Amino acid sequence: MSEPLLLSIDQGTTSSRAMLFEKDGSTFAVAQKEFQQIFPQSGWVEHDAEEIWQTTLSVCQQVIQQAEQKNRRIVSIGITNQRETTLIWDRQTGKPIHNAIVWQDRRTSEYCKKLKDAGHEASLNAKTGLLLDPYFSGTKVNWLLDNVDGARAKAEKGELAFGTMDTFLMWRLSNGKVHKTDSTNACRTLLFNIHENQWDDQLLALFDVPKSLLPEVLDSAADFCVTDKSVLGVELPIQGVAGDQHAASIGQVCFNKGMVKSTYGTGCFVMLNTGTTAIASKNKMLTTVAYRLNGETTYAIEGSIFVAGAAVQWLRDGLGIIQSAEQTESMASGLNDNQGVYLVPAFTGMGAPYWDPDARGAIYGLTRDTGPEAFVRAALESVCFQTMDLFDAMRQDGADLDTVRVDGGMVNNNWLSQQLSNLLNTPVQRPKQTETTALGAAYLAGLQSGVYNSLQDLENNWQLDRSFTPTMDADVREQLTQGWKAAVNRTRSS
Repeated sequence: MSEPLLLSIDQGTTSSRAMLFEKDGSTFAVAQKEFQQIFPQSGWVEHDAEEIWQTTLSVCQQVIQQAEQKNRRIVSIGITNQRETTLIWDRQTGKPIHNAIVWQDRRTSEYCKKLKDAGHEASLNAKTGLLLDPYFSGTKVNWLLDNVDGARAKAEKGELAFGTMDTFLMWRLSNGKVHKTDSTNACRTLLFNIHENQWDDQLLALFDVPKSLLPEVLDSAADFCVTDKSVLGVELPIQGVAGDQHAASIGQVCFNKGMVKSTYGTGCFVMLNTGTTAIASKNKMLTTVAYRLNGETTYAIEGSIFVAGAAVQWLRDGLGIIQSAEQTESMASGLNDNQGVYLVPAFTGMGAPYWDPDARGAIYGLTRDTGPEAFVRAALESVCFQTMDLFDAMRQDGADLDTVRVDGGMVNNNWLSQQLSNLLNTPVQRPKQTETTALGAAYLAGLQSGVYNSLQDLENNWQLDRSFTPTMDADVREQLTQGWKAAVNRTRSS
């Protein structure tokens, strides 16, 4: 009998992907489809949830077919998802009432400012670990209820359902039988008390969100539902769910207090395991649920950067400087220095530690000699600089960051990984399996289905591909850092 396979649905910001993993964490099959990014006006970002559903269904069917062709058995499904992206749909028809509002969207910045000015941020932060920022789901839910015709009246009658993309996919995969999420997704809504592990009535009142909209919250490894045969063609249990950054932390097996991972996808997210204690940051980092297993919550401090891989996508799709992301490594490494060019990619505002929703992207230091290579290097370096800002804030919070595990598609770029180590002045470890977000969801499903007996089984799977150690002179690092800080200060809205 061959080893069982685990199916991971990785519903990301720019694409939907399905991956089949072997028990040892290696990849058996993968299918991926990009979908449209919708920008109705400046600072607004939306997705067509039906397109997300169709791309998800398609990639799942592709990998299931590959397993069947090789006579391999899939035992369980894990789902990981872009976290704060917000959707409301009709419980009767299953149809969304509006496009999904993406985590990058800034349309609720005025609403957040109003709540902040009214003095609500401190109590909200104490309960949720979050800040009042358009990034999170709660203000998006409020906007949908107030701006879609008839939505609030239907919500008050219990006719609508809210969810992040994991919840919507489970609703569709189960043919409308379940309305559930896990604690890692719930904790990013501004509506969930991370200390009591439940929806908070006072927060629901503050954001004017009816409780009937909300999904049931389970552990990250749990029996969520079984896929309906009429939908996917097979009945498979969904037994693992986690927001993308939490899943990546699990895929990197950061189960011990003090372990840190940094994921480079559309954005960049650094997560530091703080164990069973929810530590409040004094430097605008977020306190979040890392994962909840067997009813016990593990917490983390997180720093969120809105634009990482999205800057490379902008070079490709917006400026036409490159044809593919793979070109960036040779273009950046061909320069001896950054020529004084700095990109601050605040295309949708600035995340941690600045939290400036009104900032917009800028590039500094251009001369007549500036060519495509300098733009590329500035884009890659902006990812390193932004990570450096997060590390500085975490260190000020008392974290001892002696090494970092990195993952996501960007870290396959050796120049980027080395420059990251140089600017952080910290060793950087890249695992053999860099698709740790999808892997983390598979691990959760594997824990619940019995493929793995313990977290130790998962730790035994982790393998180092390459370690990068700092090689940059301290004076050079200081000079580059000062140039970055000057660029950030010129970019901030206030």
